[in-house]
Amino acid sequence: MPHSPDLPQLPVQSDTFALVIGAGPAGLMAAEELARAGRRVIVCEAKSSPARKFLMAGKSGLNITKDQNFQVFAKTYGSTPMERMLRDFGPSQVMDWVRGLGQEVFVGSTGRVFPRSMKGSPLLRAWLTRLGAAGVELRLKWRWTGFAEGGLAFDTPEGAQVLQPDVTVLALGGASWARLGSDAAWVPFLAEKGVEFEAFGPANMGFVVNWSPYMAKFFGQPVKGAALCVGRKREMGEFVISARGLEGGGIYSVSRDMREGAALTVDFLPDMSEHKVREKLAQMKGGETFTNRLRKLGLSPVAQALALEFGRGMDPLNAAKALPIHHAGPRPLDEAISVSGGVKFSSVTEGLELTALPRVFVCGEMLDWEAPTGGYLLTGCLATGRVAGRAAAAV
Repeated sequence: MPHSPDLPQLPVQSDTFALVIGAGPAGLMAAEELARAGRRVIVCEAKSSPARKFLMAGKSGLNITKDQNFQVFAKTYGSTPMERMLRDFGPSQVMDWVRGLGQEVFVGSTGRVFPRSMKGSPLLRAWLTRLGAAGVELRLKWRWTGFAEGGLAFDTPEGAQVLQPDVTVLALGGASWARLGSDAAWVPFLAEKGVEFEAFGPANMGFVVNWSPYMAKFFGQPVKGAALCVGRKREMGEFVISARGLEGGGIYSVSRDMREGAALTVDFLPDMSEHKVREKLAQMKGGETFTNRLRKLGLSPVAQALALEFGRGMDPLNAAKALPIHHAGPRPLDEAISVSGGVKFSSVTEGLELTALPRVFVCGEMLDWEAPTGGYLLTGCLATGRVAGRAAAAV
């Protein structure tokens, strides 16, 4: 096959096969659907092991999905075409899929669903075993370097290679956690082909706070049992005071609103009415200090410290029930758990095929959708991978 002068003369592997680039949950789901349809499948992964971000997310317990009313669940993804894909592969289907891999699940008190083992590694091992039995070939340390004439170029342990698949599914992740593989290095390859993007931004991220020296003793400590309020949204959740600012699930649940400019206040006594707080304050001695009043209301030492940091001069009632939190913006993109932005849905068909690149499909965090932690991210990746794999198999 002739090559243009500006392209390297690379070894070309040409055969009848489907190619998946990226061995995270979206890519592996696409590979599973392709193999189920009888296609020969090769999965290329840039790292030395698959699904690194998936395994990292499962270190403290793999939250696979959320057992929740479907309309509420789907609404979490915002005004995107995600609902259609989630309707076919939402929480109940994800739980059945996990059980099909021999991993029992349980539902926590908040509706979050976990494998009984709690970890991601047993689930991943069972999945890779099933894929291997279906004939899926996994090539590690194969980094995609762009389009070559008539194919896709890779840096591999054996040197530069070009693959010429019948159909390709791209599952390369977003732009966060580059050390685990999601580095958005693929964006220029698609942009030069005319694919349209929404700029990547951090999602499910912490926020920078320039603390006073007094707060150093509280770094690493959690704030529990509080309600975080942004606009009309009120979310219960734990968050952590870190040297860099505020982090943790409670903050992530309101991070989209905060990123878009909504002010954050914290209610440290969500189960106590303002009337009850006033009564308790009225019963205290007139000479009580601000800190002592907060302590007697039941605020933890770390909550008292936050009230001193942001609420000096405030009425104790407001400091306890509606403390304004001042921050200096989101932490950097590469520290975010996930991203907003990506390939616009206007650039793909219903089967997630790129209109600018026929026979090339995209899925997972490459697409322009956003969801909070709590099982939504993983379910979204699995659902889009399934759609892309099925559509690619039908080509």
